Amino acid sequence: MNGSSPEHRRRPAIGLTTYLQQAQTGVWDVRASFLPAIYFEGVGLAGGMSVLLPPQPVDAAAADALLDGLDGLIITGGRDVDPGAYGSPRHPATDEPAEDSRIRDDFEFALLHAALRRGLPVLGICRGAQVLNVALGGTLHQHLPDVVGHSRHQQGNAVFSTSSITTVSGTRVQALVGAATDAQCYHHQAIDRLGDGLIVSALDADGVIEAVETDPRRYPDHWVVAVQWHPEERLDDLRLFAGLVQASSAFAQRKTQKVSA
Repeated sequence: MNGSSPEHRRRPAIGLTTYLQQAQTGVWDVRASFLPAIYFEGVGLAGGMSVLLPPQPVDAAAADALLDGLDGLIITGGRDVDPGAYGSPRHPATDEPAEDSRIRDDFEFALLHAALRRGLPVLGICRGAQVLNVALGGTLHQHLPDVVGHSRHQQGNAVFSTSSITTVSGTRVQALVGAATDAQCYHHQAIDRLGDGLIVSALDADGVIEAVETDPRRYPDHWVVAVQWHPEERLDDLRLFAGLVQASSAFAQRKTQKVSA
């Protein structure tokens, strides 16, 4: 059995962005970078290895250097994106922008642009879908109840709601999850104007955009998928994590081939 056999190929390294905010552990109440374990459990179960990426100031060169050691990227959930990033005043229901949240916004914008430059596979989850859209010039609905007339997308008290999602024919999301799926949702915001180079790949019954991906005509060799729901809340369904891990494995193999060429 040689080193190129599937059993000996290394597991792809997936970077996951983290929260940056006040947190408690034991007797300590400190400013911290953290991420719920369920995210990297999903990566591990799908065959990848997780690398946590704490938000920090970076320029384009630093973002490129950071991604050099990674084969894939997940932009995770969290606080609302600062509406100033897409030129809108803050809605009263939108999280008040804080210094740490702006650091995280800018960090994730930089990572996404660096990932797109090199074709690194990306999965956006909830906030991650919104960050991708804003990074590419799109805008957000800041409070969905104003748009759809109800609060079922985010019922509150950390209780996820189940939404029926319909995918768009011919998209990566449809190839991964089929024509329709149930999704665990907890979001009061959603994509409004679509970012440049993105296409819609899933909608819910209210017409809310629930998934986007890069347009293959604009990014023919990229694997960039972002969903408004929380696939990590259903670890009995690893299809999205498995899709990212598979794309990341292929990316890692191409990197190795370039180095050895």
